[in-house]
Amino acid sequence: MMLPHAYELPAAIFLLVGGALTCFAGYRLFRVVLGVYGFILGAMLASSIVGVSNTLGMVVAALAGGVVGALILVLAYFVGIALAGAGLGALMTHVIWSQIANDDPAALAIVLASMAGALGAMILQRYVIVVSTAFAGAWTILVGGIAIAGDLANRSTVHAAPSGDPWILYPLGPAPGQRWVPVAWVILGVIGTAVQLGITAKKR
Repeated sequence: MMLPHAYELPAAIFLLVGGALTCFAGYRLFRVVLGVYGFILGAMLASSIVGVSNTLGMVVAALAGGVVGALILVLAYFVGIALAGAGLGALMTHVIWSQIANDDPAALAIVLASMAGALGAMILQRYVIVVSTAFAGAWTILVGGIAIAGDLANRSTVHAAPSGDPWILYPLGPAPGQRWVPVAWVILGVIGTAVQLGITAKKR
């Protein structure tokens, strides 16, 4: 995702709050979660095709792409469930592979993991939704938190990025080389899963 630096903090806060809702109440708010992640995905794709010098174009493209992405996932509920499982499979493969091989995973591994995740999501919808939203939300919390920390650090130094430069979000690699990130992700994901199964995702 590319946005002007002025929008970095609001976008990071949006990611942090959206991640928290997803992590701890993803099953109960699954349609909302689909909308949030559809918006993020649409904004990422749309803003990336606009020139970095076009500030207004980046913002408009991100908003328009976000709305379209949100509508697509909310309206395609069952497709969203499959995509949630596929996304979790791809994310886990990327994190595990990068820790073992210190490189991006092979395309075939991503495809197979995504297919397995999608199939599992359709068979065991409730539990896959709980786990996938907990871990996806945990990762989004980390992405948002790291972006907020980076923005505050930039504001406190004389080396802050020029206002004309875009803020580029790397959602799969928010803190390259930081070994604590996967550990924190697993801990947050397990906590989110426990909270959902014990409280927010309980059957009435």
